[in-house]
Amino acid sequence: MSASAVHSLWTTAADPITKIDAPKIEYGQLSPTLIVISAAIIGVLIEAFVPRRSRYYAQVFLSVVALAASFAAVVALAARGYGTTKAGIAAMGAIAVDGPALFLQGTILLAGILGVFTFAERRLDPEAHGNKVDSFAAQAASVPGSDSEKAAVKAGFATTEVFPLLLFAIGGMLIFPAANDLLTLFIALEVFSLPLYLLCAVARRKRLLSQEAAVKYFLLGAFASAFTLFGIALLYGYAGSVKYATIAQVVDGTIGDINPALAGTMGNDALLLIGSAMIVMGLLFKVGAVPFHMWTPDVYQGAPTPVTGFMAAATKVAAFGALLRLLYVVLPGLRWDWRPVMWAVAVVTMLGGAIVAITQTDIKRLLAYSSIAHAGFILAGVIAASPDGVSSVLFYLGAYSFVTIGAFAVVTLVRDAGGEATHLSKWAGLGRRSPLVAAVFAVFLLAFAGIPLTSGFAGKFAVFKAAAEGGAGAIVVVGVISSAIAAFFYIRVIVLMFFSEPRPEGPTVAVPSPLTMTAIAVGVAVTLVLGIAPQYFLDLAGQAGVFVR
Repeated sequence: MSASAVHSLWTTAADPITKIDAPKIEYGQLSPTLIVISAAIIGVLIEAFVPRRSRYYAQVFLSVVALAASFAAVVALAARGYGTTKAGIAAMGAIAVDGPALFLQGTILLAGILGVFTFAERRLDPEAHGNKVDSFAAQAASVPGSDSEKAAVKAGFATTEVFPLLLFAIGGMLIFPAANDLLTLFIALEVFSLPLYLLCAVARRKRLLSQEAAVKYFLLGAFASAFTLFGIALLYGYAGSVKYATIAQVVDGTIGDINPALAGTMGNDALLLIGSAMIVMGLLFKVGAVPFHMWTPDVYQGAPTPVTGFMAAATKVAAFGALLRLLYVVLPGLRWDWRPVMWAVAVVTMLGGAIVAITQTDIKRLLAYSSIAHAGFILAGVIAASPDGVSSVLFYLGAYSFVTIGAFAVVTLVRDAGGEATHLSKWAGLGRRSPLVAAVFAVFLLAFAGIPLTSGFAGKFAVFKAAAEGGAGAIVVVGVISSAIAAFFYIRVIVLMFFSEPRPEGPTVAVPSPLTMTAIAVGVAVTLVLGIAPQYFLDLAGQAGVFVR
C-alpha cells in the first residue's frame, strides 16, 4: 500500500474529530475549593523544599490563610446571590453552587480553621530533648518504639505533613456536598477519605492503637466506597447518565431523549432501588449511622485527638450535605421507598448510640457513641422531606461541629504521664482541680444533651419540629426518649467532675497555647450564641435551604 493511500485513510478517519470543545469552567464560583486544593499542593512543596526547622510555621501560616481566604470566597459568593437567586450548576454540570452547598462549605471551612489550631498545638506535652512536641508522631514511617523513632524524637523531627493532608481532606469535603453528578461525588469521597485514613495513624502516644484505628477505618471505608461505586454503576445503567438532574427525570418519567444503547436497561426499577440503596449505604457509613457505625468508637479512640475532633465535626457536615442532595434532588420521586428505610435507620441510630454510650468508660469512646446518637437526630430532619427539614439539618450541623471540636480540644488538655488521660475515672474531681476547664467541658456536654440556652437545644428543637410537621411524629417521640437517655451519661460526667473527690495521683490540666484556647473559646461562644439567640442563624439556614435542580 502506498504512503499516499495510508495518508488518505488516516486523514479521513481523523476528519470528524477536528474540533474538541474546551470545557467551560466558572473559576469564580469554584474559588473556595480551588484555593484550598492549591494551598494543599503548595504545602506538599513546602515539605520538599523548605528547611525542616521552618516547615511547621510555614505550614500553619499557609493553612490558616488559605482556609480564611476560602471562607471569604464563600461569603462573597453568598453575598452576590449565588446561594439564592443566582444559584446554578458550575463546571459543566459537575458541581452545584447553591444555598446548601455554600452554607455547608462555610461550616466545613470554619471547622477546618479550628482544626488547624488544635493540630498546631505544641505546649501540652513537656519538651523532648529541648524540642517542642505536638500530637503527631516524630516520624510516621518508623516502627513504634524502634531505634529510628527514638532518634527522630531526639532530633526534634515533626510530622508537618499533617497540614497538607488536612487541606486535601477539606478540599474533598467542600466538593462532596456540592457534587452534582455521581462521579464527582465519588472522587470527592476518595479525596477526603484517604487523607483521613493517614491522619488517624500518626498519633505520637499510643502509636499501635492509632495504627490499628487507621487500618480499621481504611478497610471498612474501602468497603463502603466499593458499595458506593457499585451503586453508581447500577444507577448509570438505570438512567443512562450520572448527572443528578437526568436521573431525577428518569425516576419521574419526564425524560425526553433516550440513549438507544441503554434503552434496554433504562427504567429498570431493580437497578434503581439496589443502586440507590448502595450509594445511601456508603453515605450512612460516613455519618456513622447504625448499622454502619462499627468503625466509629475504635477510630475516635485511636486517632490523635485533634484529628478525631476535626473528623467528627467536618465529615458529618460533608456527608449529611451529600445525603440531603441525593435524597432531595435525585430521588424525590422515590420518597415512598426511602423514607421507611430512613425511619428505621434513624430509630436504631438514636437508641443504639444513646444506650451503648452509657456503658463506656473512655471519654473519647463516649463522645463517639454520642456522635452516633446525634447522627440519628439529624436523620430525623432528613426524613422530614421538606424545606424546613433541610434548613433544620443545616443549622444542626453548624451548631454540632463547633461543640464537637471544642469538646475534643478540652480532652487534649487533661493529661498524665502517658499522654491524654481519657479514662473516665481520671476525670473525677476535675472541677475542683481546674474549675474553668471543667466548666467549659460541662457547657459542651449540656449542649450535646440538648439543654435549653445551648445550641444543642435549638438544633434539636428545629429538627424535631421539622420532622413532626413532615408527618414523622413517631420519630420525634423516639428522639425525645433517646435524648433523655443521652442526658443521663452527659450529666454523669458533669457529676463526676464536680461532685467527687480528686485523686491524689490524678491527671494534671495542661496550659495550652493561644491556638487551642481560641478553638475552645470559639466553641463556647458559638454554643451559647446559637442557644440564646438562634433566630438569625435559623433564618440564614432557612434562606440557604433550597437546592438547585
